[in-house]
Amino acid sequence: MTEKILSNKNNLQVLYEDNHIIVVNKRAGDIAQGDKTGDKPLSEVVKSYIKDKYNKPGNVYLGVVHRLDRPTTGLVIFAKTSKVLPRLNALFVSKDIDKTYWAIVKNMPPKPEDSLTHWLKKNPKNNKSSAYIKEVKDSKKAILHYKLLKKLDNYFLLEVNLETGRHHQIRSQLSTVGCPIKGDLKYGFDRSNPDGSIHLHARHITFMHPVKNEPINITAPLPNDPIWDACNA
Repeated sequence: MTEKILSNKNNLQVLYEDNHIIVVNKRAGDIAQGDKTGDKPLSEVVKSYIKDKYNKPGNVYLGVVHRLDRPTTGLVIFAKTSKVLPRLNALFVSKDIDKTYWAIVKNMPPKPEDSLTHWLKKNPKNNKSSAYIKEVKDSKKAILHYKLLKKLDNYFLLEVNLETGRHHQIRSQLSTVGCPIKGDLKYGFDRSNPDGSIHLHARHITFMHPVKNEPINITAPLPNDPIWDACNA
């Protein structure tokens, strides 16, 4: 998988850009869209980048297509025009966007490769999803597929593909089978990472460009971290 960075200005890693779409490599702590914290969202950083690069007067349009949890890193797609936003949204709804995640977990998974099916129920009070073996009231079915990529000194690197897109799905399902993600206190890891991140990275994405009708394949470089470095060694 090739890893290209088109721009790395003001802590914004741009991995792909054309007239319709821009894809960036989100850092831990960034939020894709504004929330109650009032922190500057990644969408505003990308708008500033576009405004400066093209000397655009007035407001810059940018559509938020999807999100990543705040402590998670990796690929985020934005729409640069109102025309392409509903087309990108449709790709997500129809599951015609293939997303691959890398997760570093505490324990060896039950099997080297497997599919997990749970019913997830979100608790808005603590912003956490609980996974159940059987359907419960207000739960949603969640399916993911994982395989073990590498055994590290103290951890295990998993590749994860989602069949559904639920709230905290990877974090909750992996924790439920005894594999909490490194740094994820909310889902059972015993200590946090110093920078507040968790070792979950949106690594690769593949889709047909909704305007150009050509395949797009993008891989996000891993964060600068000794444990992530060991995954590429």
